[in-house]
Amino acid sequence: MGLHAFLLLACALFSVGLYGVLSQQSIVMLMMGLELMINGLLAAAGAFWYHVAPASADGQVLVLVAVTVMALEMVMGFAVTTAIFRAREIDMTDEAKDLRG
Repeated sequence: MGLHAFLLLACALFSVGLYGVLSQQSIVMLMMGLELMINGLLAAAGAFWYHVAPASADGQVLVLVAVTVMALEMVMGFAVTTAIFRAREIDMTDEAKDLRG
């Protein structure tokens, strides 16, 4: 597979994620859209890095670390969302406006 196919995949992931972020009001669906957008960016970064230096595994290791950090970030986000839902029965972004600092 060439660079073009990976960039097309990354563009598709980012586009689906952007649609999910802009069209949903549920906090969980919003976070899933954000995760798809970040996955698209990571796929593009990994493809570019492999295209620039195919003999070096530095880019793949960095993308793997970024995916791990992203997974931990999403776990924390889902934990906060679950805590908000249990405390106030709020699951939509419009209803959570009073949570601003």
